[in-house]
Amino acid sequence: MTTIAIIDDHELLRTGLSIIINNFDEFKVVAALDNGKALPNFLKSNPPPDIILLDINMPIMDGYETANWIKLNMLDTKVLVLSMLENDGAIIRMLKNGARGYILKDSNPKDFKRALIAIRDSGYFINELVSNRMIHYINKSDSADISISPIHQLSINELNFLQRVCTDKTYKEIAAEMNLSPRTIDTYRDNLFKKLLIKTRTGLALFAIRNKLIEI
Repeated sequence: MTTIAIIDDHELLRTGLSIIINNFDEFKVVAALDNGKALPNFLKSNPPPDIILLDINMPIMDGYETANWIKLNMLDTKVLVLSMLENDGAIIRMLKNGARGYILKDSNPKDFKRALIAIRDSGYFINELVSNRMIHYINKSDSADISISPIHQLSINELNFLQRVCTDKTYKEIAAEMNLSPRTIDTYRDNLFKKLLIKTRTGLALFAIRNKLIEI
C-alpha cells in the first residue's frame, strides 16, 4: 500500500482528495495537514509517507519551504505539487526544491491517478508542465561521459543567459542585464531550444540546474 500525506490549507480540498485517493487501489491517505509546519510534528509519531501532495500557497510554512525541508529531511519521500499556479517561476522553484511532478488542481481524477501511479512507479510524473527532457537532465547519471555533454556546445553568452533564466526576471530584464537587445536574447533562447531539444523556459532552467550552472 502506497501511503500519502496531503498538505493544503483548504479543508474541503483535503477532505475531497482523501476520499478520492482512498478509493484508488493501493493508495491510502495517512495524513491531511494544513501547512508544512505540521509535517515534522506528524513524523514524531508516524513513519514518513511514500508520497506527499503539496500545495504552494499556504500560511505559516508554504510549499516552497516545505518542499525544501522534505528534500533535506525525507530522502525517500516523493513530492507531487498540486497547485493552481501555472507559471514557469513556480514550477521551476518547486522542481529546484525537490518536487517530482507538478499537476494543476483542476485536473480530472483520471489524470490525478495517473500522476500518483507515475510517481510511485518511476519516481516522476511527466506532463505538459514538466517535460521529459527536463527530467532527463535532472536525473542523468553523474558518471555520463563529460566529453559528449551538451554543455560543451554552448557559448559563454548562452551559458550566462541560462544562469539568468533561473531567476524571475523577464527576458527583457535579462537583455538589459547582459547589455544585449531583447531580439538577441530571443535568438539565444530559440537556439538553445534547438540545441538542447527543450521547448520551455522551465526546461532551460532545469538544464542549468542539472549542469550546475547555478547553486541550489
